[in-house]
Amino acid sequence: MPVVSTPPDSVSSCDEATVDKSNLRVREMFRQIAPRYDTMNHLLSLNVDRYWRWRAVRKLRIKPGFPVLDTCTGTGDLALAISNAGSGEVEVVGSDFCHAMLEIADRKAAEHQHSNGIQFLEADSQALPFAEQTFQCVTVAFGLRNVADTDRGLSEMYRVCKPGGQVMVLEFARPRFWGLRQIYGFYFQHVLPKIGQLFARNDKSAYKYLPESVGQFPDGEALAEKMRAAGLKDVRYTALTLGVAMIYEGTRPADEISSDVEGSP
Repeated sequence: MPVVSTPPDSVSSCDEATVDKSNLRVREMFRQIAPRYDTMNHLLSLNVDRYWRWRAVRKLRIKPGFPVLDTCTGTGDLALAISNAGSGEVEVVGSDFCHAMLEIADRKAAEHQHSNGIQFLEADSQALPFAEQTFQCVTVAFGLRNVADTDRGLSEMYRVCKPGGQVMVLEFARPRFWGLRQIYGFYFQHVLPKIGQLFARNDKSAYKYLPESVGQFPDGEALAEKMRAAGLKDVRYTALTLGVAMIYEGTRPADEISSDVEGSP
């Protein structure tokens, strides 16, 4: 969901604890806006969010026969896009801790051409209910900043990824170009919250929380460093739409493969 951020030089002084990202608050907030979540996303991003997900899926090294996990899947857009890219030959699991969002994801999957290969389940991204080294790719789109403990969320993504597998994060970022950064900031600080609250009324101020959450979330090299700290190698990131969003990629080292782990990608 499009949101605003602070200037690039303020990243190091951010304090994520100043935004209430408790499970209870975030889950209830998304429960309230779930019915209009997709409509608002596409409207407020001018449909650019579809393009960002398309770019992210193109970077995934998907192989038939190995499952993919999309955490914080929300209404399932990225999970569905991954399933489509795999032509139904790849099992895709979408997890989220908001049941109302998953109900919408299930309805969308029922109409999807490769719905047999998609499963949605309720789970906390800080304690994923999967065995270690299960998935060839683990993804998250516009959800990592809503996880109460970012480092723990990345650690769990790393844990369930197969050695040699891929971890990908699609998230909003701070535009680096002068002028664009100011326009971006004004729109998401003053316009987006008013429109969002008008069409998706809720008592948790979702469209006020979202700009605040991104404004205090690390991006660029700061987030890349967190991914490296989680154990990922070859971490790199690609700016999208003049830096409004970024795709981050990392690989779980292949040399962690043990003698009893077979079939890693």
